[in-house]
Amino acid sequence: MYVSKLEKSIGIEAYATSSPGIGGVIRQHIEDFKVEELLVDGSKAEINPKNLKRKVLGSSEKINHYLLCILVKRRWDNLLAVKAIAQQLNINSNRIDIAGIKDTRALTAQFITIEDISKEELEKLKVKELKLYPIGYIRNKISSYFLYGNSFHVKIRKITHSKSEIKKRLKHVLKELKEIGGAPNFFGHQRFGTRRPITHLVGKALIKGNFKKAAMLFLAEPGGYENPESRESRKFLKETLNFKQALKIFPKKLFYERLMLKHLSKKPKDFLGAFKRLPLKLRRLFPQAYQAYLFNKFLSNRIKRKVTLKKAEIGDYAVNVDLSGLPTPKNYKITNEKTFVEVNRAILAGKMFPAIPLIGFKQKLSQGIQGEIERQILEEENVSPENFKIKEMPEISLRGNLRTILTPIENFTINELSKDAANPSKNMVELTFQLQRGSYATVVLRELMKPRNLLTAGF
Repeated sequence: MYVSKLEKSIGIEAYATSSPGIGGVIRQHIEDFKVEELLVDGSKAEINPKNLKRKVLGSSEKINHYLLCILVKRRWDNLLAVKAIAQQLNINSNRIDIAGIKDTRALTAQFITIEDISKEELEKLKVKELKLYPIGYIRNKISSYFLYGNSFHVKIRKITHSKSEIKKRLKHVLKELKEIGGAPNFFGHQRFGTRRPITHLVGKALIKGNFKKAAMLFLAEPGGYENPESRESRKFLKETLNFKQALKIFPKKLFYERLMLKHLSKKPKDFLGAFKRLPLKLRRLFPQAYQAYLFNKFLSNRIKRKVTLKKAEIGDYAVNVDLSGLPTPKNYKITNEKTFVEVNRAILAGKMFPAIPLIGFKQKLSQGIQGEIERQILEEENVSPENFKIKEMPEISLRGNLRTILTPIENFTINELSKDAANPSKNMVELTFQLQRGSYATVVLRELMKPRNLLTAGF
C-alpha cells in the first residue's frame, strides 16, 4: 500500500487496512471539517449552542472563581485565539484555560474557562471568526482531566467513484478497522504541520541541546507549500543570518518567529534565550512533537512487522480503562508469560488497551518484539530517553508516558452520500464519528481515503 513521502517524514509509514480507499478531498471549505468537544460528564460544545443554561461540570449562575464558556472559532490557532481573547479583555492569557487543542483549519467548538471575569465583561469581546458563549460559573478551571474526546462532522468532496463504489469501499475499510479493534492511534498530520512539517525536527534539536539548529529550523527552514512571502523571508534568513533585516521583512502573521527575531536582533548568539521568548505551551510542543514522531515510528514498524494491534504480545504494556471508557496510562501491566491470558482477556472485554511508550526520561521501553522495534529506532535516531531531560530548559523536559496502540471509533455514521454541488460530476460523502481525547480524525480519514497526495487531499 502506497504511503506518501510526507507521511513517512512524520513517522506514519503504514496502513492498518489493505482495502482501497475512496479518495477525495477534505476541507475544500472550512465548514467541511467541524469539531465539537465532548466532556466526561456527557456535555458537548456545540458550534450552534441551543441551551446555554444547562449544567456543565456543575456550573451555576452563582458567581465563582471561573467562568465556563463555549469557544467557537474558525481558522484560529488555539494559542493565538487565547492571546486575542486575553488582549480584548485586557487580562493575562494565563487566566484562560482549555481542555484540548483543536485543528486550526476547521470550524471548532470547545469549552474554556476564564478566571475571575463576569458574563457582562465578555460582551465587549469582538474578534473576527471567534465567538464566546458563557454558560455559568464553576469552582475549578477546565483541563484535559474533564475531556472525553471530540465529535467530528466531515465532508469528503471530489470523489470520482460512483455512489455504490464509495459505499462498498467504506464498508470494506470499516470492516477491517472493526476486526482490528479501532484505528491505529498515530499522532495526526496537524501535530507536525503538513505545509511545513518541522515541529518534530525542532524538538529533536532541542532535546540534543543544539539550540542554534533548533532556532534556524523553526525560523529559516522554508516550507514548500507556504505562501511565497513567508518562504522568501525564511530563505533570506537562512542565507544571511541577518536577524535585524529578517525582522523587517518577516510577515506580521509569523508572530512567534518575530518574537524570536526581536531577541536575536539584539543578541544574535543567544538561541536559548530566543526560545524562552515563546510561550511555554508552544515551547513544549516541540519536544512533544518529536516524542509523537518516535511513537508513530514505533507503531508503523509494529504494523509493518505484522505484529498484532488488538492483542498484547509478551513484553507489551497494557493500560487499564476507567469508568468513562478512557485509557489510564498510569495504571498498566507488562504482559509476560504469567499475565498473558489475563491481560488479553481484559483487552477482549474492553477493560484494557495494548500500549506503546511515549519516550521520556522516566519511561522504560517495552520488552519482547515491541521493545526490539523501539531500541532499533532509537539507535537509528541516535537518541535515548535521557535526552528528554533538557537541563537548559527543564520546564519542557518530558518524563514520558504510555499511549494506546488503537483508538476506538465511536458512533460512526454515513449521513449523506450525494452529488457534490461544489464539484459537478463528482460525488461527496458526509460522515460523523467520535474519537477519544488525544486521537486524530485525519488518522481515521487516511484509512478511509488512502490519499496519494496529502496536501491536495486537504490533510
